[in-house]
Formats: sequence, C-alpha cells, structure tokens
Amino acid sequence: MSRWLDFRPIALTRLLNIRLVVITTVCALLIACEEPPVATEAGADSVGHTPASTFTQTANDAVADAMASMDRDDLAISEGLIAAAGPLVITDDQGGVVWDLSQYDFLSSSAPATANPSLWRQAAANNLAGLFKVVDGVYQLRGFDLANMTLIEGERGWIVVDPLTSQETAKAALEFAFQHLPAAPVTAVLFTHSHIDHFGGVFGVTTAEAVASGEVEVIAPKGFMAEATSEMVLAGRVMTRRADFMYGRRLQRSPRGHIGSGLGKQPAIGTVAIAQPSQIITETPESRTIDGVSFVFQNVPGSEAPAEFTFYLPEHRAFCGAELVSRNLHNLYTLRGAKVRDALRWSGYIDEALRLFPEAEVVFNSHHWPIWGEQQVVEFLKQQRDIYKYIHDQTLRLAGQGLGPEEIAEALTLPESLASSFAIRDYYGTVKHNSKAVYQFYFGWYSGNPADLDPLPRTDSAPRYVALMGGDEAVLAAAGEAANEGDYRWAAELLNILVFAEPGNSRAKSMLAGVYDQLGYQAESGPWRDVYLSGAFELRTGAPKESLPTSNVIGLLQETPIERIFELVAATVNGPDAADLDLVLEVHLTDVDRRYTLALENGVLHHALRVEGDEPSVSLSVTYPLFLRILLRDVEITELIAGDDLNITGSKLDLLRFLSLLEPHSDYFNLVTP
Repeated sequence: MSRWLDFRPIALTRLLNIRLVVITTVCALLIACEEPPVATEAGADSVGHTPASTFTQTANDAVADAMASMDRDDLAISEGLIAAAGPLVITDDQGGVVWDLSQYDFLSSSAPATANPSLWRQAAANNLAGLFKVVDGVYQLRGFDLANMTLIEGERGWIVVDPLTSQETAKAALEFAFQHLPAAPVTAVLFTHSHIDHFGGVFGVTTAEAVASGEVEVIAPKGFMAEATSEMVLAGRVMTRRADFMYGRRLQRSPRGHIGSGLGKQPAIGTVAIAQPSQIITETPESRTIDGVSFVFQNVPGSEAPAEFTFYLPEHRAFCGAELVSRNLHNLYTLRGAKVRDALRWSGYIDEALRLFPEAEVVFNSHHWPIWGEQQVVEFLKQQRDIYKYIHDQTLRLAGQGLGPEEIAEALTLPESLASSFAIRDYYGTVKHNSKAVYQFYFGWYSGNPADLDPLPRTDSAPRYVALMGGDEAVLAAAGEAANEGDYRWAAELLNILVFAEPGNSRAKSMLAGVYDQLGYQAESGPWRDVYLSGAFELRTGAPKESLPTSNVIGLLQETPIERIFELVAATVNGPDAADLDLVLEVHLTDVDRRYTLALENGVLHHALRVEGDEPSVSLSVTYPLFLRILLRDVEITELIAGDDLNITGSKLDLLRFLSLLEPHSDYFNLVTP
C-alpha cells in the first residue's frame, strides 16, 4: 500500500495533545506551587529529605562567620515602610489561591543547618510585604508577587510601573495601597521590560477599555510586544520542565525545601494578560512628561531582557533601575534555559546610567528594596557595573591562558571589594555560571578538546564507566566514601553515572538524593538550592504526572503573532516520517481575514501568507480564538469537524496525513534519570 494512504489512526489524538509551547512558557513563568507536605524536624521528612550533615553544618557556619564582618544593611530592608501586609493570601474569583506569603512564615526564625545563612537572609528580606515610600510621590508594593509594583503620583492620578504577574495580585496590591494613599485613577502604566512578572497583571490596575480609549497610557520599550509574546515560544516546553527545578515548584516551603528564588519568593499564579503600548521608548536619553511628571528614559535592550528600559525622575532625583540592577548577582545564563546575555553590554548600560543620572539620590528597582543616599547610589551602581565586567574580562583572560569553561569557573574569584557586598551575592545568578555564560557567548559549547567533539551520550557511556570501575557495588562504595568525607560534588558525579547506567538501582538513587540534599543545603543561590533539592525529590518520587495549570492566558495568546504559532507547529513535525511527503495546506483565519499556506517538503514545514497561485490540497477556515482554543484543548476537534465552526474543504485524507506527523512536546520528561 502506498505510504500516502498509510496515515496513522492516532492523527486526531495527536492534534488533541498538541500544546502550544507559549502556553507552557507562561506556566514556566507562573510556576505553580502545589500544597507541600509538612516536614518533620527530626530525621528524614515525609518525602525523605535528610538532615544536614556535619560537613554541611560546618560549611554553613563558615558562611555565617564571614557574614558577620560584612555590611549587612539590614535596616534598609524595612526603611520607608508605611504599612505591612499580612497575613497575605490572595485568591481568584473561584477561591483558588493565587498568592500565599504565609507559607514562608518559617523564615522569621534564624537560619537552620539545612540552609545557607546568606541565602536565608535574602529569603527573609524578600518576605517583608507591604507599602513602602521611596521618596515623596513614589511608592512601592513589595511582597505581593515575585516583582515590585511602583506607584508614582501624577497630576491627575497614579502612574503604575510594572503591574506584577497576575491580575489578582496587582489588584490586591493597588487596593492595599489605596488604604493608605489617596485613591485616584490610574492614568498610565509602564512596562519596564518584556518578562511576564512585569506586565501580566495590567488589567488588575486598569481595564482594556481604558487602554483602548487612550484614557490610560501604556508605555513600553522598543520591541516589547514582539519579545513579550514570543520569547521562549519554540523552546518553552523544555524551559517549563527545567523551570520546575529552577524554582522548586514541587518542593515543600520549609527549612529543608524551597525558601525563595533570591530574586523574590515565586511568581504568582493567576489571570494574565497584556496591553498594547500607546507609547514606545526608542532612544537614550528620551524625555517624556507623563501625567505632569518628568521622565528621562534609558533604553537598555539586550541586557536582563531583550526589551527593557530604565528611567530617571529629575524632580524626585530617583532612578528606576528596572531589572538592569537588583540586590543580587543576576543571570547571564538562566538554569531554565535561555539565550546567553551579553555581560559587556549589560555592564555598559549601568556605566551609562551613572553618567546620565549623576544627581540620583535613590535607586529603586523591579525587585528588592531601594538604595538611598547619593554616595550609596554611586557605590551600588559601580559594584553592579563592575561585577559583570569583571566576570567578562577575567573569563576571557583565563580562556586566553588555555583554560576551559569548567576550569575558569573554579579559578575565577572576585576581589574583596565585590565579594563583600550583599547586593551582588550569588542569590540568583552565580559567578561560576556567569563565567561559563561568557565563555559560551564567545566560544560556544565546544571546549576545544577533541574528546568533547563527539562524546558518547550518557546512556551509552555510563554502563561502560560502571563496568570499568568494577560494577555497581564498587561505585556505591566509592561514592559513599566520598560522601562520608564531605566530597559531595564527586559523590554526585559517581552516583549520577550509576543511575544512568542502572536507572532501577534504588540504592544509587537514594544515595544520590541524599548527596543532592547536602549540596542544596549549602547553596547560596536560590535556583541552585531548588535544582539540587528538586533532583533529590524526583529521585525519590519520580517525575510529575500532573499537568501544569495554564491559567487564563487566552488574552495574552491572542496578541502572539500567528507566525510564532506556525513556527511551533513546524517544531512538532516528525521529520523522518515526513521526509518523503509533499503536502500543501491552507489555514484561513476568518476573523482577521488572513490566509496562510503551510507547505511540507523534505521533512520541513514552511508557512507564509497565501499568494495567488498556491494550490492547497486541503483548506481549513476557523477564527483565530477558536484556533487557539483547539490548541489549548478547550474544544474537541472531532466535534468541530462534525459542526459548523470549522470548515474543511479539499482532501480530509491529506489533513489526517498531516496531523499524523505532529508530535506533541512531552508534558514531562525525566531529568535525573534516563
């Protein structure tokens, strides 16, 4: 029988299982926190976490001793507090919990042996929620979400900067502010950059109608809409899975589990949307008057976000650093996966801000708490500027001496003037990983060593290593000896090889989980801690089975360029199976009156606006919202085929052939086992 007639009967099932990567990307940014089990305080807890070893206790005690000589700046955490918010639990219209800061109440105690005391300090500082005054006329809501929301008093009302991740948290924050500030209309909304925790809650502070009518201005940086709706679309499923680990989604909120991300607590889960900007910032410096308030903008694309700006308020002598600067070392490379950021460019923008706004007396940012005082502002910005450039320059220096990325990460240490500042510690990004990011930015993944040119996959090499080392018992013995000496990194390497050689070896998985516990307890980086402890959790319990919530993201998706959707569909085509099939389809989006041609050849799917002369063998006519609902699985495609909402002309057989080639990205895949 011709392969053209040998289409698979699971075609419709596959279509039903297709998930838009952009959906899972949103979920990656809206990391869900299921109800954590309660941990006991003695011995292994309900999911088997082990207590801190004597080596971990010693390591964390050494960190505490080193912290004693540092400028702690503790008072600045609560400076400007107008009203504390707590207990802070925010729900949606159905009563579902969107935000619950009370689950972190345990952070009011001193650091336990199971947490790096420096990270614990940062996590406790991020736990303070309420309304804060930056300067007269400028206020911040902290602790209502991962990010801060800023209110600037205008002539007619309030200018809102970064309306958080979700509509529910943004609304609650604004309502709380109006209990202590004059209730006045929102006249403008500023999106400092293209990450969802800085725009997703926009319709919690205003309405779509107010934006559409021009009653409320929306100001954003150049490229905002494209980046906000398309970043991570194609790789979003993988990013989502990795973000499970980076943000500790499945971990307990406890002294032995997730305590915070370093940048904040966690993203809120709720209703997200986006608003089309009415003004775009394209230049540096760019002056605007918004509701009677003077702004000077600095455009900083390609720094922490692909589209981002900072701004200065001359009348307040206040600089908003957005996420160009924050009270931690940020990521040049993020563990969930992303394009590597340019350290030199990032540092250059901070240097530019120093020169543009020399009279600044306060810096307030999209995360953490402000810096007050002209001298303190200059010192803070210089340290932020210099740490990225130091890592950049020293990575290249050491690479020039022949060191590879792993060796550079071990050799690169900060000067005391930088290492002693809490504001640039490894709470989110780390020196080690940022140096590897610089190496990758210039040289890519290949180390230059021929052995790394075409190495065996782990699943092939691991059994050979185990055999060479004398079998599983020998590996377990060597790993146990390393762990008993506190050499946890080496123990993890050995046990990981054994787990990949023998994924059913329960002793190896149990021992590796215990080693990951200790590495997590010692980590100063919130993401490092969560990755280690998440690895331990899944070695004990397995990969998750449940689906991530998609929340109410249809409003965001409808702003996503349809071209991104077709690019995603192309990335689900089974190339080997499609290699000999030539097929042309048409998708007619009736509500926007656009016709697209999808052409499959050489195992590759191409898309383009349809032009006269294209002769598709099958055509689909559907509205864009319904098309998205099909992809969201809100409706059954089989019911639509039988109804009037989806019109199919031409060869339904060709449609089934095409659908049979689409392979949905896996909801969950293993990370700590093959």
